[in-house]
Amino acid sequence: MSDSSPAPSPQRALEVARADGGVPVLEVRHLGRSLRLGSEQLAILKDINFSIPKGEFVTLMGPSGSGKSTLLGCITGLDNPSDGQVFLNGVDVSRMRESELAGIRNRTVGMVFQAFNLIPTLTARENVEVPLYAGSWRGSPSAQAEELLGLVGLSHRLEHRPSQLSGGEQQRVAIARALATQPPLVVADEPTGNLAAAQGREILELLWDLRERMGTTLVIATHDPNIAAYATRMLQLADGQLVGDGPGPRAETR
Repeated sequence: MSDSSPAPSPQRALEVARADGGVPVLEVRHLGRSLRLGSEQLAILKDINFSIPKGEFVTLMGPSGSGKSTLLGCITGLDNPSDGQVFLNGVDVSRMRESELAGIRNRTVGMVFQAFNLIPTLTARENVEVPLYAGSWRGSPSAQAEELLGLVGLSHRLEHRPSQLSGGEQQRVAIARALATQPPLVVADEPTGNLAAAQGREILELLWDLRERMGTTLVIATHDPNIAAYATRMLQLADGQLVGDGPGPRAETR
């Protein structure tokens, strides 16, 4: 007999997140990633170690080519580490089969991309519903999508397709989609890179607000100091190595 009980609201998710302590949302141990070029091995990531608890706003800083996107790929299971381990909510996902990993990723990690990656033929509401149908969501996908689009200020744009939305609105839809399954971790790669400065600030304020409302942990790869200004913690990459790990400008508000 299927469980038809309603899914928890974002506020309830926050209460659960605050009550559930101890296990880091994300832990990376001795992570390495190498590529073979001819007869040589090119090291992209080298012995990366860090742990992130619930509710942090973490920026992953570094110049182009430092390994930020590769590290995000390993964290989300879109790329396989050559060495080391990645734990999501205490579960080692480093060597999982794709069939297992897809389910863990759907429940545990929301992803926001620079290019939005919305499905052009679907409405805003339908785009947000997609991960709910892919997983085992117990409530109404439509109701959850509408609630999240309301949280990002798009209640009036539910039935609009991406081509009918501004860049900032498309990124808000992408953020709502990333939060659809109420994952404990949201990972973003230059989420304001394709937006005007004013739109970028709006998106950052939105991410900060949603982190506080829902208890979501954010890890954002960027070289933009405007994003870094929102960090409670800053990780610094250079040449594939973690060279800095310290408090961010908003550490006192953690």
